[in-house]
Amino acid sequence: MQKFCDLPYKRPDVEGVGRQLETLVEKLKNAGSYAEARALLMEKETMYRDLQTAASVAHVRNTIDTTDAFYEKEMEYLDGQMPRLLPMEKAWTQALLHSSFRPDFEKEFGHELFRKLEAESRAQDPAIIEDRVEEASLCTEYSKLSATSSIEFRGETCNFYGLLKHMNSTDREERREAFEKWAQLYESISDKLDDIYDRMIAVRCRMAEKLEMKNYWELAYLDTQKSEFNPDMMAAFRRQVKEVITPAAAKVRAAQAKRLGVDKLRYYDEPLFFADGNAAPHATTKEMIESARQMYHALSKETGEFFDFMVQYDLFDLESKPGKRPGGYCTSLESYKAPFIFSNFNGTSADVDVLTHEAGHAFMAYNSMRRYDLSEYAWSNYCIDEIHSMSMELFTYPWMDKFFGKDADKYRYGHLRDTLSSIPYLVCVDEFQHKVFENPKMSAKDRRTLWRSIEKEYMPWRDYDGNAFLEEGGFWMQKQHIFLFPFYYIDYALAQMGAFDFYTKMQENRESAWQDYYNLCCAGGSRGYFELLQLAHLHNPFEEGSVAACAKAAIEEIEKTEVTE
Repeated sequence: MQKFCDLPYKRPDVEGVGRQLETLVEKLKNAGSYAEARALLMEKETMYRDLQTAASVAHVRNTIDTTDAFYEKEMEYLDGQMPRLLPMEKAWTQALLHSSFRPDFEKEFGHELFRKLEAESRAQDPAIIEDRVEEASLCTEYSKLSATSSIEFRGETCNFYGLLKHMNSTDREERREAFEKWAQLYESISDKLDDIYDRMIAVRCRMAEKLEMKNYWELAYLDTQKSEFNPDMMAAFRRQVKEVITPAAAKVRAAQAKRLGVDKLRYYDEPLFFADGNAAPHATTKEMIESARQMYHALSKETGEFFDFMVQYDLFDLESKPGKRPGGYCTSLESYKAPFIFSNFNGTSADVDVLTHEAGHAFMAYNSMRRYDLSEYAWSNYCIDEIHSMSMELFTYPWMDKFFGKDADKYRYGHLRDTLSSIPYLVCVDEFQHKVFENPKMSAKDRRTLWRSIEKEYMPWRDYDGNAFLEEGGFWMQKQHIFLFPFYYIDYALAQMGAFDFYTKMQENRESAWQDYYNLCCAGGSRGYFELLQLAHLHNPFEEGSVAACAKAAIEEIEKTEVTE
């Protein structure tokens, strides 16, 4: 393998892949032995790994520089062509599901492969090809708009991420001013965002209707690998969050206001946990990667090996720059069995969070891709995948001195509180999306009113200091998951329960907790959600009382520290 920047890219022949897949389907239907059928499955896997890898290279390079005309054209091509594989993919899925060798496949690969295929087959339909193309195009339109928007702040041209460092300033007036500019930037493109989202709602509802589904959430649950769940389960989980986490988070915010010495906590105060400033790394990107390398070698033999691989092949793009898409993610280059981490460093503790959170995703992918021949097992469902990332943030607590020096305790103090306090927001996004698609004809103003009412229910402390745009409910627009990954955001909240579960186990027996975590990472997507929870000895977050049980150690630690500070 070469360094990522040197990896060759050639536009994949998507039509050719479709023709090859049609041939494989016919061969699979007529296979005379399991060995022959298995060889066809492996041939399909190799073909799709190559296709996925080419698409990932194009996607990463496009998000690194959304103004790059070449990769913009490549993404237009891929967005337009990839959905056209749906008919052939459905034919392949059906051929595999009805193969006379299915018992042999299940014996070798487990039942999870066919459970996933059965779920996928419900979302694979030629009738929605053009809608999938339109949806992908709208996502690209949104990404470019959010990446290229900027505003002047104190003589500096800032995008959304560029303003964040000012929103974390110890100077309250600077925070307030940056906050106003941040809100102004969203308001300035709100008409465009509303228009894009209106069109997204329309196309998503149209797909659900064509598939004879009662509501788009049915399709979204399939797309986000939540076929084992339903909205009633999500509502029950959100209720537990409101009953357990919201009161605990309200106490955190009240203590925070007292610590900051402000009469009332405003939105622009929320990111700041200490009057003299949050813990921040004081190092270059290169130095931080070296500190992470030392940390992962100390954590375990497996994490040390993994991070050396990431460094050797330069599988990061971490610094914010003009034209770069906001946010962060981890993806994979399956032909190389390589993860890739994308982020936008901004000089805050969030930079360290990337080197733990996204590295948790990457560590899982690194291990699973080396254990399973099936791409379906390279990643799990999103609710499990986020356990890998959020738990890694907590497992790496002992080494935070490498990044923060004498402020390591300060970082851990703020991180644990911020993690707890973010959960109510995560479920706000989920309830918002469910209600939007229950009433898809609601106006942009109605959506803002809806958002603000939900926000007040789960985050009663939130105060926008009179900013009209946000007081009317404009804050929902800043969450890219609503646009790009509908019904995904709740996965973070569910996963945080697993991470808090591991946090409790760490206090009791760190070695045992790590072994459970490592087993979970190695299992990849080879089992279903509930089976993977059992494998890792974690609570089921949908069961009554589970949220309180999972968050118990974190809440107790926070309350103990607040009392003695």
